[in-house]
Amino acid sequence: MTQPDPVRDYLRQRGASYSVIANGLRGLVENWDRVVAEVEAGYDRPLDDYLNDVDGRQLLANALELAPDEMRSAYAARIADADKRIRDVTRPSARCLWGQIVADEEGWKPERNWWYFVLPKAPGPKLAAEIVGL
Repeated sequence: MTQPDPVRDYLRQRGASYSVIANGLRGLVENWDRVVAEVEAGYDRPLDDYLNDVDGRQLLANALELAPDEMRSAYAARIADADKRIRDVTRPSARCLWGQIVADEEGWKPERNWWYFVLPKAPGPKLAAEIVGL
């Protein structure tokens, strides 16, 4: 019999795809690593894609709150490294990327949910065209 996995249960409740649920916390961490690498390389997808990718970081944060200590510990260094790397290649935005209304509704703050308040310093042309003024 398998042990309950609060992260997979959370992902299931959120309506995540089967593959996201199946990969659990490991998959969320791997996805964040992928996003960080794309930003380091000059993220060149539209703003909607970037918003989806930073939503993945929020999903990871929420999952970490539910994960048992041993799961959090297993990924803590990797997440901290990815967060440091992306902070090195991003800049503060003028406001929450989803807008102030959403930030207020969700309770997002730049100190806690910083991924919603930063943009790549060197975005590719597609993203650069959409983030003028942010």
